[in-house]
Amino acid sequence: MNRNQRAALRLLPWSSPEGKACFLAPGDGGGILSRFADETEDRQLAEGLDVCCSARRVLDDLMTPHAEVRYTAIRLAECLADALRVAESRGRRLPTTDAAADVTAGASVPAEAGRDADERDQGARP
Repeated sequence: MNRNQRAALRLLPWSSPEGKACFLAPGDGGGILSRFADETEDRQLAEGLDVCCSARRVLDDLMTPHAEVRYTAIRLAECLADALRVAESRGRRLPTTDAAADVTAGASVPAEAGRDADERDQGARP
C-alpha cells in the first residue's frame, strides 16, 4: 500500500487484537462503521476530559497516595494516546497541500502508546 492509498483510508479509533492499526475505506461517511467510529472518537475525547479533570484533583492533593498518582498517570497516558489517534485520523481526512502532506506523512501514534503501562514501566518507582 503506497502513501496516497494509506492517506485515503480512515484510521479507526481502535486496534486489531494484534495491536495493528485498523482502517476503513473511504465512503460517504454515513455508513454504520463510520458512525460507530465517530461515536467512539467522541466517547474517547469526553473520557479524556473527565480523566484530565480527575487528574487535576488528584495532583492538587499533596497527600494523594503514590498508587493513586500512578494510576492517574496511566489513565492520562491512555487518554492522550486515544486523543492523538483521533487527531491523526481527523487530520488525514482534512484537505491538504502537497507540502503539508509531506510534513505530516511520517507522524503516527504507535499502537502500544498508553497501553499496557504496567508492563512497560515495571520497576520504575520513584
